[in-house]
Amino acid sequence: MIPLIGYCDRLSGRPGDKIEFKVSSYGAEAYQARLVRSVSADPNPAGPGIVEEDVPADIAGSYPSRVQDFYPGSYLRVKTGTAARAIRSFTAVANVWPTLPGNGKEQVVFSWNDAESVSGFALLLDAEGRPSVRIADAEGRGITLAADRAVKNRAWVRIWASFDADNQRLQVGVMPLENAARSEDRQTLSVTGFTPAATHNDILIAAMAGGERGDGVTGCFNGKIEAPVLFGRALPIEELTDFGAGDTEGLLAHPDFARGTSGIRVEDTGPLGLHGELVNLPARAMTGSNWTAREMCWRHAPAEYGAIHFHDDDIYDFGWKTDFTFEIPETLKPGIYAVRLTCNGYEDAIPFFVLPPKGGRQAELCVLISTFTYSVYGNHARPDFEASWKERFAKWDAYPWNPAEHPEYGLSTYNNHSDGSGICHASHRRPLMNLRPGYVTYGYGESSGLRHFQADSHLIAWLEAAGFDYDILTDQELHDEGVAAISGYAAVTTGSHPEYHTSETLDALTDYRNQGGKLLYLGGNGFYWRVALHESEPGAIEIRRAEGGIRAWAAEPGEYFNAFDGAYGGLWRRSGRPPQKLAGVGFSAQGQFEGSYFRRNRKNPPSSAAWVFDGIEDDILGDFGLSGGGAAGFELDRADVRLGSPENIEILASSEGHSDAFVLVPEEQLTHITNWPGEPVEHLLRADMTYFELPNGGAVFSTGSITFCGSLPHNNFDNNISKLLGNVIRHFIEKA
Repeated sequence: MIPLIGYCDRLSGRPGDKIEFKVSSYGAEAYQARLVRSVSADPNPAGPGIVEEDVPADIAGSYPSRVQDFYPGSYLRVKTGTAARAIRSFTAVANVWPTLPGNGKEQVVFSWNDAESVSGFALLLDAEGRPSVRIADAEGRGITLAADRAVKNRAWVRIWASFDADNQRLQVGVMPLENAARSEDRQTLSVTGFTPAATHNDILIAAMAGGERGDGVTGCFNGKIEAPVLFGRALPIEELTDFGAGDTEGLLAHPDFARGTSGIRVEDTGPLGLHGELVNLPARAMTGSNWTAREMCWRHAPAEYGAIHFHDDDIYDFGWKTDFTFEIPETLKPGIYAVRLTCNGYEDAIPFFVLPPKGGRQAELCVLISTFTYSVYGNHARPDFEASWKERFAKWDAYPWNPAEHPEYGLSTYNNHSDGSGICHASHRRPLMNLRPGYVTYGYGESSGLRHFQADSHLIAWLEAAGFDYDILTDQELHDEGVAAISGYAAVTTGSHPEYHTSETLDALTDYRNQGGKLLYLGGNGFYWRVALHESEPGAIEIRRAEGGIRAWAAEPGEYFNAFDGAYGGLWRRSGRPPQKLAGVGFSAQGQFEGSYFRRNRKNPPSSAAWVFDGIEDDILGDFGLSGGGAAGFELDRADVRLGSPENIEILASSEGHSDAFVLVPEEQLTHITNWPGEPVEHLLRADMTYFELPNGGAVFSTGSITFCGSLPHNNFDNNISKLLGNVIRHFIEKA
């Protein structure tokens, strides 16, 4: 485990807000904490390096070290209280779509047992993937019965277990739901003098009580579970084929997974009202065994989306105890801050973002921090990571830990679960290694190899060096407060990669520029994917990687609509909002983490934006930089009127000289020889630097490249990219 690491419960706050910090330290002695203001998070000695300023704070001091554990794995917990009767005879039944059967571990479907497993029962898949039942009596005796054959991977089956106390008969069975040619497999065992002992524990689905974990559960399930039902009697086999519509005599629990899909509460339709609560955010709005494909949206046919996909590595909130709380003082300047921890030679730094008071703008320029994107990429274990990269990290004194070597902290939505399904939930309520000053994403090439938080610090360091005052805002406030959060600013600028957005954040930015605001989009591949925020779980974000787009995994058919808000997921382009409609440019091409340059457009000098090039005689712009070696690289956006770029858009410069590693994005490619724009592919592998004005005084300047900001620090911030951006910001502020 990482010796010293932590996280905070929220990523941003205004004066008076409180941020809780949670730390796990393996040190024998106390750890030290202090507050710093973060200016540059790039450890590359060829640039500014790590630049931080110490800030006096009442949280500075020593804190006792303690190890804080965390427990991945999702399940449903049903608190029975005194409502449920003692177990004697019972029947438990559920439909399952297993995704890791026979993985050498027991995976529980339905359980009602105590932690020592000396009472109650469990319906599970054994280590070989066979449906099994285990019961125990008050004397600690246990009986296990398994079916003869293992279930198939990714195939719907109905499994059940029953015990008839009067006839002393234990049964377990499985029946395929997708292939009628396969017959039922049922095993029966006669027992003598055996009665399951009563349990007062909770009913669990997808796990059971026990094990050595601190959360008291074990045997987390991998796969979908649908329609679990528990009876206080032994049902005959004929009733198990259609238990949903039959006799409800003895019904104890019948949680309906098709109800309340957007939340974590699961409603019980049984007579006892044994409602439950989901732990660690398993995926809801999943297609069930009865899905017909006549409806692709779960809201239109909820009965066909009555499954939940559980994983043994699901994680939402680590739930660590708070070590100290920081109340943001009224006097603290808006900016990027971090609590830096040290103990026994180890360090960590937990960043957060301080905003001005609500409605209390303190500068003309607002920097919009893309915390949704930071979270979605949180703990991205890159498939191309190489241990040799750590030599550079050590040489630069960079952040030493990497998610590729520590997947136990929970991975990103660019990774897969242990069962191969894509991770569709993100959260910052856990340590995020790549949200750290000094973290390096790419260890190859000659550049800094930074993305996201660290790459955005190139802009922050430049603003500091250029003497521009600025406020900080995150997309969380933009989502919560709408355009009111940024109204009144002369200009609002993004960082290098504002990729993930809700409808609320896009609406706010659109309203801002339409009402006369000046927007700077300083990145590439922005405003690309649609995400949803959870209604009750702070910091939880959902992404459905539906049709199209450069994506790390593909959602299953019928599972393209978000559970959190019911909206169609995937690319904003698929929902009629291509990035060109907001920023004038949108994702066109991607390559390796390398950069080229822009060539200034002199064929048709843009008279309305000639001021952009004041003091710049160069035709070649940005053939240098800490990100890929050039201002136009990695992910490139182009203008396209057919996708929403305004008719009056002016292309100030376009990139050229990209290597053969760059390819057209999938949504543009139709066949192996045709594409959606109908242009030669080589013309589409470019970034466009653009400018356009709106009728009411609003304006948008876009760079169309994810590596643009990496060129700002070059030559101690004295270069043509730095001068160009300075011209744009000064013009926007002076025109306000």
